[in-house]
Amino acid sequence: MAIHAAFPPPPDSLARIAKSADHDILTNKMVNPGRNRGRGAQSNVSGRYEIFQNETFDDGWQSLDTLDAFKTNVRDERAKTIITKNESPDLNFDRSINPYRGCEHGCSYCFARQTHAYLGHSAGLDFERELYAKVNAAERLREELSRKKYVAKPIAIGTNTDPYQPIEREKKIMRQLLEVFVEFQHPVTIVTKSALVVRDLDLLTELAKNNLVHVAMTITTLDHKLSRQLEPRASTPSKRLEAVELLSQSGIPTMVMAAPMIPAINDSELEKILDAAAAQGAISAGMIMLRLPGEVRNLFREWLLRYYPDKLRHVLNLVRDVRGGRDNDPRYGSRMSGQGPYAYQLQRRFELSMNKNGLKKRLPHLRTDLFSPPAQTDDQLSLF
Repeated sequence: MAIHAAFPPPPDSLARIAKSADHDILTNKMVNPGRNRGRGAQSNVSGRYEIFQNETFDDGWQSLDTLDAFKTNVRDERAKTIITKNESPDLNFDRSINPYRGCEHGCSYCFARQTHAYLGHSAGLDFERELYAKVNAAERLREELSRKKYVAKPIAIGTNTDPYQPIEREKKIMRQLLEVFVEFQHPVTIVTKSALVVRDLDLLTELAKNNLVHVAMTITTLDHKLSRQLEPRASTPSKRLEAVELLSQSGIPTMVMAAPMIPAINDSELEKILDAAAAQGAISAGMIMLRLPGEVRNLFREWLLRYYPDKLRHVLNLVRDVRGGRDNDPRYGSRMSGQGPYAYQLQRRFELSMNKNGLKKRLPHLRTDLFSPPAQTDDQLSLF
């Protein structure tokens, strides 16, 4: 039986896009917009490690009309370990924590989507709705920091999934982790795109007194409509800027990440984002170019088909120009910034705007000398 598109016919502008087998495959996999309202992904193709591939198709009896909307499911998980080590030269940290697997923010461009395949889920809608909360994260962190051979270095949180995504309001795992960092006087850096971070101002301020915390707020766009399309369940741009102001006024070193920069979609806003960041008290800023690894490539193409069909070819051509002719360049040193004329131009704009606003590329180094693990108890009995 032939597979039919599970959403209303695309706008006439799609007819101007050259027909291709790849285009048809993408279109057929996209779900009805009514089922993924408030979501960033447009499809839910089975994970790449699954034996069977599930697809929705129209059997002629209007059965697609009766399908329920995708709902969020949260599972409690008891982690065996909590601190993850990395050796990437592109990152300025060697250890991180992710309190959650999956992210309800639903960012259509998120590079972390492909990791959901390891759990048997789709990188599409499943990444946004099949969530795992590491409810014993604080307990595991306390254990790992108490080990005799542990050496304190800043721990980054929010590098894969957002620690302040909506379910944090109920689970409060991030707050529990911050309480451990305060207890041990351990340095921590946080990356988020949620205004919920200001809920923990009391703990963050306590850490900031001893130069033990940084916060980076990601602002992809100042356009509320575009933000809702790109990052449907993240805080609005205005709320994020308010959070930057509150954090800065509380003495917490704060930076703004203009990320990702998407050619022909939000790249024209680069200077405006940095201007707004400086006006709200941010002391540093960063920029990351869009990258489309693994399943994210097709997921982002589907997003373009849904919202910007006229720009699809132009955007993807620019992405390939930046990535050496490919959709993604995984090489260290270039995957974050890209290469070629377009990437160079964007980098120059970024540097000029940074100088204009007096922003720095990096935040001050955090202290590690205050780390104070609890006194060790020797459980082994003496021979004498």
